Amino acid sequence: MIVATSGSPFSEHTRPPVPAGWAGALVFAYGTDAVTRCQCRVAGSGVMDRERFWQVVEVARAQAPGPDDAEGVAGLVSAGLAARPAGEIVAAEQTLWDLMADSYTTPLWAAAYLINGGCSDDGFDYFRGWLIAQGREVFERAVADPDALADLPVVRACAADGGFLEGEEILGVAWNAHLAATGERIPQGACTIRYPAPAPAWDFDDAGEMARRLPRLAGLFLE
Repeated sequence: MIVATSGSPFSEHTRPPVPAGWAGALVFAYGTDAVTRCQCRVAGSGVMDRERFWQVVEVARAQAPGPDDAEGVAGLVSAGLAARPAGEIVAAEQTLWDLMADSYTTPLWAAAYLINGGCSDDGFDYFRGWLIAQGREVFERAVADPDALADLPVVRACAADGGFLEGEEILGVAWNAHLAATGERIPQGACTIRYPAPAPAWDFDDAGEMARRLPRLAGLFLE
């Protein structure tokens, strides 16, 4: 169950994000409590903690023709997971959505809004998918300090060339791996996902406020 806070401060911009293509494995509900972690409910599930999940991502990045290609990395992550026991694949789904919950923050959404020239709810999901595809170091640094994304060459290239950063395919890596490995979808109710209540939002179209909060990214994208 993914629980998103109703009446979220993000409501003036978007609704809480809800993934689409693999939602058959998840049950969505809305509430007002703030909870932080997923709990895998599959008996006998394998071990796929964050450390191991990030190892799979790093192997995929090393094998990908271009490590900035989130779609290519996603395909290799799925292939890597598909070679593992089904329980580990289900556990990887939990770990993936733990990371999505950890990165569901107002400052990171604002950074995505600057980089991509706007950012809907689905767009923020896809941006965080792209961020996961960049590997652990980049992901954790960006969650802690979204303005540090200004250091990435791919972000600077977007500022210069008008590109945008999305990685929708990453959100389905465990789903696709389980289907490939077993011929079946991830079991209904396998994971419970609850987003934390985000910090109050500000007007992402207020250039002055964006420059105050994200000065380096604003310097790239607002000038």
